Amino acid sequence: MNRKVAIVTGVGRLKGIGKAICVELAKNDVDIFFTYWRNYDNQMPWTSEDGEPELIREEIQGLGVRCEKMEVDLRAETAVETLFNEAIKTVGPPTILINNATYSTATDIFTITPTELDQHYLVNLKAATLLCVEFVRRYQGGRAGRIINLTSGQSLSAMSGEIAYAITKAGIETLTKTLAHELAAKGITINAVNPGLTDSGWLEDSHRQLFQDRFPMGRFGQPEDAARLINFLVSDQAGWITGQVIHSEGGFIREKYSN
Repeated sequence: MNRKVAIVTGVGRLKGIGKAICVELAKNDVDIFFTYWRNYDNQMPWTSEDGEPELIREEIQGLGVRCEKMEVDLRAETAVETLFNEAIKTVGPPTILINNATYSTATDIFTITPTELDQHYLVNLKAATLLCVEFVRRYQGGRAGRIINLTSGQSLSAMSGEIAYAITKAGIETLTKTLAHELAAKGITINAVNPGLTDSGWLEDSHRQLFQDRFPMGRFGQPEDAARLINFLVSDQAGWITGQVIHSEGGFIREKYSN
């Protein structure tokens, strides 16, 4: 009952941000319950191997904490309740929620369909919101509660060719700010993190050529960069920080310029 327990969604790939978050938290003695959805990963260019979630679980357990996992489609009506029931049964009452799962496909004004818009909404906004609701409902107090939502900087600039993704993820920033006051009274902080362009297995050579010179630090973001920031935000030291959207992009130059 005195241990910190984190639910982390979207942890299906060894190179992903979700896995890096789990490892960083585990290094700081946080027990982990993570979710994944291989059907989605396998449709994406990066794909994933069937054994990757189990390898992630074994690595986390090797750090000396408890770790369990669950494959779940967050679009399902019963997904949130089922997820929390399993997490509490196998690891314990959660004190930390990391909404990392996402749904993203290319959609522009000529190709977007009602179905694709629904898929993005169900995962990126509806599921994230309901996970926050369920976390608060089941929060038992004691250890300071923490919610972290992953966003992608939609408020900073346009995201061409990603209409459904951009508008549903943009809602995460509003959700984070809107919930902050009510949750603070319950001893729970809520913040959003935009990790920027991160080399998490999806970058192709064309991406590297296009964006390399926009990073003044000379490198792309790494999953561990986001994980270290999130680890701080869920720590006791960050108890006075809530309702914030933190853009951690390494000085990324969004609009190219010339002298």
